[in-house]
Amino acid sequence: MKFQSSPLRASFVAAALSAIPFALTAQVSMADTIKIAYIDPLSGPFAPVGQNILNSFQYIAEKANNEKWAGNNTFEVVGFDNKGSPQESLNVLKTVIDKGFRYITQGNGSGVGLALLDAVNKHNERNPGKEIIYLNHAAVDPDMTNSKCSYWHFRFDSNSDMKMEALTTYMAADKNIKKVYIIGQNYSFGHQVTRAAKEYLARKRPDIQIVGDDLHPIGQVKDFSPYIAKIKSSGADTVITGNWGADLALLIKAAKDADLKANFYTYYGSTTGVPTAMGAAGMDHVKYVGYWNVNNEAFTGKDIVEGFKAKYKDDYYSMATYSIITAMSQAVKKAQSTDPVKVAPVLEGATFKSLNGEVVMRKLDHQLQQPLYIATWVKVNGKDVKYDQENTGLGWKTNQKIDAFVASQPSSCQMKRPG
Repeated sequence: MKFQSSPLRASFVAAALSAIPFALTAQVSMADTIKIAYIDPLSGPFAPVGQNILNSFQYIAEKANNEKWAGNNTFEVVGFDNKGSPQESLNVLKTVIDKGFRYITQGNGSGVGLALLDAVNKHNERNPGKEIIYLNHAAVDPDMTNSKCSYWHFRFDSNSDMKMEALTTYMAADKNIKKVYIIGQNYSFGHQVTRAAKEYLARKRPDIQIVGDDLHPIGQVKDFSPYIAKIKSSGADTVITGNWGADLALLIKAAKDADLKANFYTYYGSTTGVPTAMGAAGMDHVKYVGYWNVNNEAFTGKDIVEGFKAKYKDDYYSMATYSIITAMSQAVKKAQSTDPVKVAPVLEGATFKSLNGEVVMRKLDHQLQQPLYIATWVKVNGKDVKYDQENTGLGWKTNQKIDAFVASQPSSCQMKRPG
């Protein structure tokens, strides 16, 4: 039997065939690659920290892609060496914009962070339709979410004031603390740590005496023994420092060499190089305040720590990498787009579960509100301290998990939103 063609049937077939390319296009558009440019030191004294965090981003991105956290969209994190320099970072920013990146992440140095923040604002204002978002993983100067807050900037670390609030709340309960020495790097973040330490201790423990306050050039001091000698002669029983990377590792090493018995309260005691520098000499003497500890109440994140160690022979500690990829995955699915213009309003006020529990990206200033941990460097015991660092046989024991509301700070941010 032979069917006769008709104008109606022909038009139906033509319509169906013409719809196929549209359907294929729609499917392709729902499978974008979210390219994130990682702009941090990959050479120089802070390269070990920079490389560790880049590896952490790429490990979490691979996990997210395999498990389809963002649906059919995938993540690609590409490293760009800024050599720790604000000016070099601006040059890199131009490069990544030219390459089509719409998302950047940075964290190692608030001086760099402030320069990038200003540059991102200017770029977005001058190039509507080509906006980029700055995902801040570790630059913690409070100004970045206060006087200099930006709609296009989201901070996933707790700022230095939040950490100092938590740290000094913990310190205030220790009546053995009588004399405190403050030492830090001479740039915006170091100044903020010094200011907050003095203010918050005066409010909570006015009896504590500040017996010294030093700021040194960032990344330039090779021998901290003169600084340790000053701390020793001051009679300080406690040291507060915001130092990170090589500056903290060398400071701790000098303290060990001089047999300084003072307790160290740090922000970055768990970062690359510091555990090895401390060794057994730092046991029971070094603490840190941070947004996570693998030796937490439920060992949440242990699968990531073990997988990262197996792949890189290194320690996973930069949990902000997990928070950023998780938040971005949730946002692009909800926005049904990878366009920063559509993703930004979804990131604002977003609530999601990270490795430290439920967290909120505060809409007011784009500062993540999250719990904080105080932990002490001790021997691994297989119970509450299962995971060591840098194969030292020592790890971080959680002393206290501090709820987000305790460390939360008011903000002076006057957010300017597009339109």
